Amino acid sequence: MVATAFVALLKDEFELVGVVHDGRTLVAEAQRVRPDVIVTDLSMPMLNGIDAIRQIKTAHPNVRIIVLTMHRDTQLAAEAFRAGASGYLLKVSPADELVKAIDEVSQGRAYVTSLLTEDLITFLMQVDRRPREDVLTPRQREVLQLIAEGRTMKEVAHLLKISPRTAETHKYEIMQALGVKTTAALIQYAVRLNLVPE
Repeated sequence: MVATAFVALLKDEFELVGVVHDGRTLVAEAQRVRPDVIVTDLSMPMLNGIDAIRQIKTAHPNVRIIVLTMHRDTQLAAEAFRAGASGYLLKVSPADELVKAIDEVSQGRAYVTSLLTEDLITFLMQVDRRPREDVLTPRQREVLQLIAEGRTMKEVAHLLKISPRTAETHKYEIMQALGVKTTAALIQYAVRLNLVPE
């Protein structure tokens, strides 16, 4: 329903080339279609928005990406920009703000909703809240998200096109890096990283 509403809002202003419903499909479609601007959420199945943005920007540095999300979290917004996003909007933002954001990022500028600007600037200026060192590799983050979504290791292996043994090795290395001993603890960590919703 949300996607349909945004299609209706944007179709008269822009040429829409596709709508997808999970992060892995988003990365594949970005490769196939090569759009000028992508509007994405952060909470998506199969691959979260932050990691999808990283993968897309690595393959296509010139694409502009706008995050449209319910997460009014300055740390997440900062992480989205570090991953390569050009804009950040909230789903409670006025509808016409999305059109404005697309226009702005299309011209090479960044866009942050006024609902978050002041909080984001304050967050970025606080020295003691500088971004943490990521202890997981991008592949390990993918494996962790899929585990947290309830996928079996065989399913993880199939989705990532790796052997089940390699998937198990990734899980073991993630547990070692995080200092946890159970799958439940892994899932709690994935929730804290916003790889999956609470």
